[in-house]
Amino acid sequence: MSKKRNVFVEGAISPEFITNSISKHQTKTEIGAHEIFLGQVRADKHGNETVDAIEYTCYTEMAEESIAAIREKAFEKFELSCLHIYHSIGMVKAGEICFFVFASSPHRKEARKAVAFLVDTIKSETPIFGKELLTDSSHIWKKNTADK
Repeated sequence: MSKKRNVFVEGAISPEFITNSISKHQTKTEIGAHEIFLGQVRADKHGNETVDAIEYTCYTEMAEESIAAIREKAFEKFELSCLHIYHSIGMVKAGEICFFVFASSPHRKEARKAVAFLVDTIKSETPIFGKELLTDSSHIWKKNTADK
């Protein structure tokens, strides 16, 4: 099993963080394709109220172990050159990025399949909890599933 990596970013994942991650791969000439998933906080409606932000929490060690195991499965299932996974912890406002998956492969189909597998599996199996903060200062606990 590969070593656990720090996958958590405090607050929103900035466009600069994403750009910097992508730009580091220009020297890796064995890569033929990159596939990126960006999860953004939606301003969902709940009755008359709207989601202003999500506050993400987790038991970090357990969540990192889960993501490390899922990452390892992805390397076993798909022909990947590189793989990066980041998820927000703390407050992320509606419209901001909270989940960033970046897979690289010699071939586009492998990268696409890997990202779909990773996003669905992480959302359904990793204990990351989102408290949706509503416009009236109430909250609802978010339910993640692989099919949404």
